[in-house]
Amino acid sequence: MIALAERLTARGHAVHIVSRGYGGSLAGPVRVQETRHSAAEVGDEPLLLSAFSPTWVSKDRAAGVQAAAAAGAQVILMDDGFQNPAVKPSLALVVVDAARGFGNGRCIPAGPLREPMPVGLARADLVIAIGAADVQASFAATWGPQVPVPLVTAELLPLQTGMDWQGQRLLAFAGIADPERFFTTLRNLGADVIRGEGLADHAPLSETLLKRLEAEALAVGAQLVTTEKDAARLPPHWRMRVLTLVVRLDVNDWTAIDGELARLGL
Repeated sequence: MIALAERLTARGHAVHIVSRGYGGSLAGPVRVQETRHSAAEVGDEPLLLSAFSPTWVSKDRAAGVQAAAAAGAQVILMDDGFQNPAVKPSLALVVVDAARGFGNGRCIPAGPLREPMPVGLARADLVIAIGAADVQASFAATWGPQVPVPLVTAELLPLQTGMDWQGQRLLAFAGIADPERFFTTLRNLGADVIRGEGLADHAPLSETLLKRLEAEALAVGAQLVTTEKDAARLPPHWRMRVLTLVVRLDVNDWTAIDGELARLGL
């Protein structure tokens, strides 16, 4: 989402993002303001996205799109809106974790899918598989023949911030879809991850939890570290006490995406 928003913004388009605001209490439509809203109100991902483009939270997606358009949006990106029938997209992207792929190819409860692959992918314009190079190759070999649209591969890479992770003793925690991937990234950067605590996706970061993790880190001479998305849920007085690993999406080849954007005059 951030990579696409930045690419379109660089081309001079007024880009707004509309999200359901998972985990947030506000129904909206409301424009997210980092200085005013908390993750508990608007969700962690919208709070993060608002640093890059105007972002709206709305349980009613159509109302959110209307609010963004009224506020001057020329391009509207819908976060996790592929299966929402309230708004018909001009371009539909399916983003897949390359390591997990489409699971066993079955729908809930027998598998992870919300709908059969052929049904869902019939509405897609592109599939973007995210993972390391070897995982991308495995995904392409396993699932590529069943993907009827162009397949784009990409990787989440640590942003060069000047932080030297080599040899750092860390106690890592993450409430994302795959916490272990975050811990592996830290180890690949040379960090000494004493322990990684995986939390449920979007899990609240309570004072009790953070104090327990901090006490454990102090006892072993380690520093707390988390993801950028989790950092958005940290209480303000904890943000200087926890390191954040920032990653950005590196798309291997933008040709297919740019071709679809050109089709839309973007």
